[in-house]
Amino acid sequence: MLRKFQKGEKGFTLIELMIVIAIIGILAAIAIPQFTAYRARGYNATSKSDLKNAYTSAQARFSDSPQATVTLGVLTAYGYTQSTGVTLTVTAGAIDTLAMTSVYSPGGTQTYSVTSVGAITP
Repeated sequence: MLRKFQKGEKGFTLIELMIVIAIIGILAAIAIPQFTAYRARGYNATSKSDLKNAYTSAQARFSDSPQATVTLGVLTAYGYTQSTGVTLTVTAGAIDTLAMTSVYSPGGTQTYSVTSVGAITP
């Protein structure tokens, strides 16, 4: 049953509880944007990693057959495994004109490109 506070018993006042809630709100307001930025950087790292792996698979294909062209199916046969959420596009598949792009969607903020010499931008 409910009973009234006896003299000498302690409890929290409404002001103290409101101050605690305000502090938690401030901490959440700081943490949520940081968390979003961390997620975007993680998505971008996944996209860049997939592009590096695809380039390595393309070089393996070219070491077997220098005159061949690569497609996404050929890259998969040479060991490339596409991560969930990453879109890889092979725009030119010959050894001297190799060009691929990679982006993580949704959530990634960068589109990465690789050239035939292995330079990844940005």
